[in-house]
Amino acid sequence: MAERTSTGLLTMMLEPTPAVAATLPAEVREKLAELELELSEGDITQKGYEKKRGKLLAPYVPQIQGVDPSLQIDNRIQASSQSVLPGSKHNKSRAANTRDERFRSDLHTEAVQAALAKYKERKMPMPSKRRSVLVQSSVEACTPPDTSSASEDEGSLRRQGRLATSTPYQGQGHPAVEHWFNRVIQGSSTSSSASSTSSHPGGRSVTTTTTTTTSHAALNANAAATALADFMAHTQLDNHSAPPDVTGLSERSSLHTEHPQVASVRGVSRGYNNHTSIMETADGCEWRSEGSHSLMDGVPVNSRVSSKIQQLLNTLKRPKRPPLREFFVDDFEDLLDVQQPDLNQPKPEGLQMSPLEGEPLGVVNNWPPSLPAALHRWGTTQPKSPCLTALDNAGKPVYTLTYGKLWTRSQKLAYTLLNKLSTRNEPLLVPGDRVALVFPNNDPVMFMVAFYGCLLAELVPVPIEVPLTRKDAGSQQIGFLLGSCGVTLALTTDACQKGLPKAQTGEVATFKGWPRLLWFVTDGKHVVKPPKDWHPPIREASNDIAYIEYKTSKEGSTMGITVSHSAMLVHCHALTQACGYTEAETITNVLDFKREAGLWHGVLTSVMNRMHVISIPYSLMKVNPLSWIQKVHTYKARVAVVKSRDMHWSLLAQRDQRDVSLSSLRMLIVADGANPWSISSCDAFLNVFQARGLRPEVICPCASSSEAMTVAIRRPPEMGVPPPGKAVLSMGGLSHSVIRVDTEEKLSVLTVQDVGQVMPGALVCVVRVEGTPYICQTDEVGEICVSSGCTGVAYYGLPGMTKNLFETIPVTSSGIPFSDRPFTRTSLLGFVGPDSLVFVVGKMDGLMVVSGRRHNADDVVATALAVEPMKFVYRGRIAVFSVSVLHDERIVVVAEQRPDASEEDSFQWMSRILQAIDSIHQVGVYCLALVPANTLPKAPLGGIHISETKQRFLEGALHPCNVLMCPHTCVTNLPKPRQKQPEVGPASMIVGNLVAGKRIAQACGRDVTQLEDNDQARKFLYIQDVLQWRAQATPDHPLFLVLNAKGTVASTASCLQLHKRAERVAAALMGRLNTGDHVALVYPPGIELIATFYGCLYAGCVPVTVRPPHPQNLATTLPTVKMIVEVSKSVCILTTQAIMKLLKSKEAAAAVDVKSWPMVLDTDDLPRKKSPQMYKPPTPEMLAYLDFSVSTTGILAGVKMSHSATSALCRSIKLQCELYPSRQIAICLDPYCGLGFALWCLCSVYSGHQSILVPPLELESNASLWLAAVSQYKVRVTFCSYSVMEMCTKGLGSQTEALRLRNVNLSCVRTCMVVAEERPRIALTQSFSKIFKDLGLSPRAVSTTFGCRVNVAICLQPNRLGKLAEQGTAGPDPTTVYVDMRALRHDRVRLVERGSPHSLPLMESGKILPGVKVIIANTETKGPLGDSHLGEIWVSSPHNATGYYTVYGEEALHADHFNTKLSFGDTQTVWARTGYLGFLRRTELTDASGERHDALYVVGSLDETLELRGMRYHPIDIETSVIRSHKSIAECAVFTWTNLLVVVVELEGSEQEALDLVALVTNVVLEEHYLIVGVVVVVDPGVIPINSRGEKQRMHLRDGFLADQLDPIYVAYNM
Repeated sequence: MAERTSTGLLTMMLEPTPAVAATLPAEVREKLAELELELSEGDITQKGYEKKRGKLLAPYVPQIQGVDPSLQIDNRIQASSQSVLPGSKHNKSRAANTRDERFRSDLHTEAVQAALAKYKERKMPMPSKRRSVLVQSSVEACTPPDTSSASEDEGSLRRQGRLATSTPYQGQGHPAVEHWFNRVIQGSSTSSSASSTSSHPGGRSVTTTTTTTTSHAALNANAAATALADFMAHTQLDNHSAPPDVTGLSERSSLHTEHPQVASVRGVSRGYNNHTSIMETADGCEWRSEGSHSLMDGVPVNSRVSSKIQQLLNTLKRPKRPPLREFFVDDFEDLLDVQQPDLNQPKPEGLQMSPLEGEPLGVVNNWPPSLPAALHRWGTTQPKSPCLTALDNAGKPVYTLTYGKLWTRSQKLAYTLLNKLSTRNEPLLVPGDRVALVFPNNDPVMFMVAFYGCLLAELVPVPIEVPLTRKDAGSQQIGFLLGSCGVTLALTTDACQKGLPKAQTGEVATFKGWPRLLWFVTDGKHVVKPPKDWHPPIREASNDIAYIEYKTSKEGSTMGITVSHSAMLVHCHALTQACGYTEAETITNVLDFKREAGLWHGVLTSVMNRMHVISIPYSLMKVNPLSWIQKVHTYKARVAVVKSRDMHWSLLAQRDQRDVSLSSLRMLIVADGANPWSISSCDAFLNVFQARGLRPEVICPCASSSEAMTVAIRRPPEMGVPPPGKAVLSMGGLSHSVIRVDTEEKLSVLTVQDVGQVMPGALVCVVRVEGTPYICQTDEVGEICVSSGCTGVAYYGLPGMTKNLFETIPVTSSGIPFSDRPFTRTSLLGFVGPDSLVFVVGKMDGLMVVSGRRHNADDVVATALAVEPMKFVYRGRIAVFSVSVLHDERIVVVAEQRPDASEEDSFQWMSRILQAIDSIHQVGVYCLALVPANTLPKAPLGGIHISETKQRFLEGALHPCNVLMCPHTCVTNLPKPRQKQPEVGPASMIVGNLVAGKRIAQACGRDVTQLEDNDQARKFLYIQDVLQWRAQATPDHPLFLVLNAKGTVASTASCLQLHKRAERVAAALMGRLNTGDHVALVYPPGIELIATFYGCLYAGCVPVTVRPPHPQNLATTLPTVKMIVEVSKSVCILTTQAIMKLLKSKEAAAAVDVKSWPMVLDTDDLPRKKSPQMYKPPTPEMLAYLDFSVSTTGILAGVKMSHSATSALCRSIKLQCELYPSRQIAICLDPYCGLGFALWCLCSVYSGHQSILVPPLELESNASLWLAAVSQYKVRVTFCSYSVMEMCTKGLGSQTEALRLRNVNLSCVRTCMVVAEERPRIALTQSFSKIFKDLGLSPRAVSTTFGCRVNVAICLQPNRLGKLAEQGTAGPDPTTVYVDMRALRHDRVRLVERGSPHSLPLMESGKILPGVKVIIANTETKGPLGDSHLGEIWVSSPHNATGYYTVYGEEALHADHFNTKLSFGDTQTVWARTGYLGFLRRTELTDASGERHDALYVVGSLDETLELRGMRYHPIDIETSVIRSHKSIAECAVFTWTNLLVVVVELEGSEQEALDLVALVTNVVLEEHYLIVGVVVVVDPGVIPINSRGEKQRMHLRDGFLADQLDPIYVAYNM
C-alpha cells in the first residue's frame, strides 16, 4: 500500500477491520454504504467523505485503537483477497476502496499489491510545472496550489526532509575562488553534448545549492563541495587565452579537438571526472555513468534541473531485452531491431479444433412469417396485452404501451411517412429508404413505435444517439454514416427536438460532418390516421435490409451493420429457443434499447413472443442503482437483461433491503459476459443476493457482437445443460495466444467464466487473428467466427471491409477451406473449453500487440484499478489504448484524477501503476496521462469514449494535467548504436572512387587571373588607396545612402565626403595612438561607422567593428562589447556621444566594470584638419582589420584580414555580382562582421557602386522598409539576412494587397541574396518567394550565399546556368536535391526522390566565387572524398582570413583551420577548414562557359552537430520535425546534456496545451530520428535566444536551462 502521510494515518486507524466491521450495528453499516455510493458518484469530496465516515465510526474507535496500523493494513489486504467463490454463503465485508464500474476482482487486487510490494520505490524525477498550469480546467475540478512540486524556491526548508547546504566558499576571503569564477576556463567535450557549464558572472559569492527531497534521489551536497575543492587544488589555470566562449556571462572557452571551430585550453587536468557511479540494473549488470556527480565537468551546477536530470539518469535502467535477436538490414544499414520470437515462449500443442455446432433450430407451430406479421397478430388478437412499460426518473411507471396501441400507432406513422411527406409534389420517402431514429434513452415507447412504423412502411430505420452538442465525441463519424446511408429524414420526439442545439434561424443546427436533415416529430398531433382501405404490406421475411445498427471501430470510424428481415426473424427464433422464452413472460431490460442485446431482447424478440418489457432508463439507474432489482420483485419478472456494471452498482447500493426477492428470475442475462472481468461482478452479486432468492444457476452470461449478433449464451437451468465452467489462465500464456491453466496462487492470472453454448443453428470455429484465417489448435486463443442465418449481412457501403468480416473462409493447416459456408468474424477472442463451452478472453477492439505479444486493454485497466482504485482515480475512469510509434504498438494509459489530488499523489500513483503493469503483464507503459475529473469524452451510456480519447491524444487535444512518458523502458527496437568502422585509408578511398568511376569532389570559381576587366581598383594594393583615388577622380559620385525607419534618407556620402570624414578621424588618432594599435568602433549602422573604419586605415590602426550595446538590455549586450574590446586588445574605443554616455552610465556599471574601459573618444564633432600624411603599410600581408563574431555555439572568434585578402575579397565579389559605378544595390544586413561588414564598408569603395543601406533594426518599427526601398530605387541586386526575411514573411504576409496599393513593385529584382553561415533555409526562402510573387518578385530571384569564419564569402549569386538561360524556363529550381536523412546520420549522401520517406530537401548554396577553390575532405583522415560524399568543406582562395586573432599568439593550435594540406592526392595546396559539413555534386547543367556545373551543398556546422548513438544529427532536422508535430509549437531548439536529448519548445497557445506537447514531441523524434527524448521543456514564446543573423543560440539556451533561468511552463523528464 502507498506510504501515507500523518493525516492519512488517522483515516487508517478509523478503517474498521473485517472483524470490527462485523460488530458494527446494521444502521451504521447502511450509512457507510450510502457514503460509499455518494463518493463513487462524485457527489461528495474525498475530504467530506472522510469527515462523515470518521463521525460515524468515532464511537467504535476504542475497540480498534490498540491495533498496530501496519497490521491493520495487512488484515485489510488479506480480507479483500479471499477469492469469492460462486455459491459461498457468507456475506463478506468487501474492501471499501475497490469500488468501480467494470473491473473488480479482489484476487487481482491482492496480486497487484503483492507485485508492488516486491518493488522498492524507484526514484524518479518529478516534472516541474509552473504554478499557473496547476489550475485545472474541469467543471468540478479545482486543485489547490501545490507546495511539493518543484516550483518552490531553491533550497527552501518548508518541507520536512529538505536539505540545503552551501559550499564553504562564501565570503570574498578566497581570491583564488573569485579568480576561478571570474575567468572560468574549463574544458568541455567537443560535440555539443558537452556537459553543463553554468557559472556565475563577476565572481560574486558562490553557492552550490542542491535541493533534495525525501522521495527522490538525494545528491550529496557535501560531496559536491569537496569535489569542487579537490578540483581547484589540482587544476593549473594556464592563462593560455583563446577566443572565449560567451555562452555564459563570464569568459569561458571550450576545448575543441578535431573540429575547426575555435578556442582551446590546455592544462586543465581532467582528473576530476572520475567519480564513476556504479548502478545495479534490472538485468543485474553494472551500468557506469561517467561523471554523474553534480560536478559536471568540474563546474558546480547550481540548479534544480541538473539534479533532476541526475535522478533521471539514475532511473534509466536498461530496458529488459529478450535474448537472441536478429536485425534486418534496411536498404542501407539502418538497423531497426526486429523482435525475434523468444525460444522459450509457450506454443500451442493441441490438435486442430473441430467446428462446434449448436443444436438445430426447432420448428415452431404457427410461428409468424416475419416480425411485422407477429405485431399484426398480437395487435389485433391481444390488443390489451401489455408490451412495454416506461419508467420515469423516480422509478414510477409513466406509460404502458399495449400491443393494440403499438400496432395502431405504428400504422399511423407508416402511413404518414409514406403519404404525407413530400418535396415538390414527389413523396419524400419510398420503401427501402433509410431513416434516422433519434430518441433519448428514457423514451422507449416512442422509439418502439418509430421502429415498427418504419418496418411497416418498409423503410430502413438507422437508430443513433441524440446529439447533445455540436462537438459530441464521435458525432462527426455518425454524420458520415448518415451521409453514406443517404439519410435525409430524422424521426424524433417533441421533447427531444426542443432540446437539440439550434441555429440562429431556430431550426435544428447542422452538426459537423452531418448531411442536411429534415426533422420529423412522431408525437400524436403530427401523424395522420390512415384511411379505412389502407393497410401496410405484411410480407414474409426476405433478404432485404430490415434495419442498420451503428458500430464504432477501434479507430473511431463508425460503420453501419445491415441486418436483413430474415436474419432478424431467425435471430428472434434462436434467442427464443436458447432462452426458453414463452408467451406473455415479463422481462426487465436495463440495456440501451437502440442496439445490440437491448434491441434484440427488449424490442424484437419480446414482440415475437408477446412479452412484457419493463424498460429501466440509464438516468434512473444513476439515481437508484437498485431500481432494476426492485422492478424484478414488483413485476415478478422471469428474465432480466443487464450488464455487469449494473450488477456492480446495485451491490454498492444494496441497503439490506429485506423486502426484495429475486426468486421469480429464471434467467439473469449478463450481456457483457464476454468481458473477462464480468466474473467478479457475477460472483459478488450472487454472494449478496443469494439470500434474496437468487439461484446461482440463473446467472447466464452471453457473448455477442454487432456483426454476429448473439454468439453464445449460457442456457437457463431447466434446459439440462452442463454446469458452468471457470478457467484460471496464465496471462503470460495468453499474451502468446496460448491457453495454459494456472494455479490461482500466481500473480499474473486471468479468471474467466464460460459464456455458455453456441446458439441454435449456428456453426462456430476459432481462427488465427492475423493473416490467413487458419483454424486454431484446441489450446490456442483466436477470433471466434460464426456461420448462421442470424448474423449481420454487411457494412453498409463498404464492400471491401464486408468481404473481410462477413465472408471469411476458415482454412485448415494445410490450407483447405473447411466449409463451403462463409463465416462472420465476431471480434471476440476466445477458445472452446470442455463440455463445448465457449470462453471469451477479450475483444479485438482492446487488443494491443506490443513487440509480438498480445495484451488486452481491459486487463490493463483492471490492473491499474487494483493499485488504489477509488482513492486516486475519479470514478475509476481509466482509458487504455495503443498508439503506433516506430513500427510497434505502444501502450497509453489515461486516467481522470480526483479533483483534490495533489502533485505528489499523482506522481506516486503513476510510478506505482508503471510497476504494477510491468510486473503483472511484463509490458512497459509508453505514456501515462492524468486529466482533470470529468474531462474525458464520454460514450452515450456513461463509460469513456476510447477512440475519441485516442484521437485527442494523437492530436494534442487531451490537455492532461500530468504526464509521464517512459520511452526509455518501452522502446526496445531502436537501431543498434552505430559502431565506428576502422577508417578506410585516404589512398584506398581515392582508388575506390576511381574504380567506381567517381571523380574527386572539388570545384572552383572562375580563374581571377584570366578575367580581363577594366578594373581600375586593381592597380591599388590597399583599399584606402582606392578611396583616395575615387575622391580625386569622381569626388561627387554618391557611394552611400542610409535610410531611416520612415523610409526617408537619413544621410548620404559621396567619395570626397567619405574621404574628408576619414581624414578627420585619422588626424584625431595620429597624435594619440601608435601604428598597429587596435581600435574598437562602437557605432550604430551608418556612414559614421564606414568613415571611422577608413580613418583607422589612414592612421595605420587596426579597426574592430563592434555592435553597440542595446540600451534596454545592457545586462546581456554590454558584457559582449566589453569582451570583444578586451579580447581584441583595443587600446581605444571610437563611438558617438550618446553611446559614450551609455558606456559609462550607472546602468552599465551594474553589468560591467566601467572603470576598466580603455580610452573612449567620441567622433561627433571632430575638428576639420588633415592628417600630416597617410600611413602606407610596408606589405599587403599586413593586418588590415579584425572581424569578430559570436558563433551559434557561443564562441567568440575574431579573424585577421590582411590588406591583400581584403582587396581580393572585394574584387571577387565585384566580378561575381557585376558591380560597377552605375549600379545601385540595397543592403539590409548588420555591418559588424562577415559578409555584411564587407558589403557595407568595403565593396562600394572598391567597385564604386552606390549602396542603399537599410539597418535591419529599423524593420522592427516598419517591416516594409526594405522592400519599399528596393521598389522605390528599382534595385536589381539586394542582400538581406534570414531574420530580415522572416520579419517580412511574418509581418507582411497578409499585407501584400496594401503594399501593392502603395505601388511596391519587386519585378525589378534580379537577385535577392540571403547572407548566411548555415544550411539554406528552404522553407523560409520558398514562403518569401510565394508571398511576394504578387508584388512581381520572380520565383528565381531568391538565392543564398555561404561564408564562414575562415572565408566570409565562398558562394554568392544564383547560378545563371546556360541550359536554363537558353530555354528561358521557369521550371523547377535545378539547385534543390533530396537526400535521405538516415544516410546523413552515417555521414553519407544518398539522393532520393522528392516526397520519399525520410527525405530532406537541400538547396545549393550559390555559385562559387572567382578565385575560390573548394574540396570535400574526410574529417578524420583528411583525405579527399568523392562526388556526392559528405565531408568537411575546405576552401582555398586569396581572400581567406589569415588566422584567428588570439592573445598570446597561440596560432599553432588553430593553424590547421587556416593552413591544412590533404593527407593524400594534391598535398601541396594550402586549404582552410570551414568547420561545415557538405558535399559537391556535378550536375547535368552547364554554366555560361559550357562547363558542367558543380553544386555545393552545405549540410550544417560540425560544432552544432549532436553525436548520439554513434550517429551524427543536425539539430535543425530534429527541430523541423518537432515544429511540425503540433500547431501550437512556435519554435524549437534541441541540445544534449549528459547524453540526454533535451527539446525546448515555445508554446504559442494556452498553457493548458503545454502537456499535450510532451507525447507528440517524443513520438515524432522517435518516429523520424530514432532518438529517445530525455527532457521536454515547454517555454513561453521568445525564450529561445536568436542572434542578429537569425541563428538559434542553442548553447546560451542550454546554460539558461541548467541554471534554471528559463521559467519553463512545464519540464517533463522522460523515463
